[in-house]
Amino acid sequence: MRVSEEEVERIAHLSRLKLTDDKAAMQANLENILAHFDKLNELDTANVQPTAHILPVQNVLREDVVIPSMDREKLTANAPQREDGCYVVPRVVE
Repeated sequence: MRVSEEEVERIAHLSRLKLTDDKAAMQANLENILAHFDKLNELDTANVQPTAHILPVQNVLREDVVIPSMDREKLTANAPQREDGCYVVPRVVE
């Protein structure tokens, strides 16, 4: 696909790029990139499943099992102050 010098300048403006005087090199690079896309468009992808990841990754979650937690008295045994099984801390917000 042929890319004109005006298209190169427009793409540079949209990309907020300041090009040097060698716009011909940028023009050739863009034409090469578009040639690769044209080659990819030749591929038959009719029977190819779309993928979000290259590997068949699934969420691996453990089974949700209810187990008893630690004893509240043991957890608060070393607290300087406690009340109704909870820590008592100084008030920091008025």
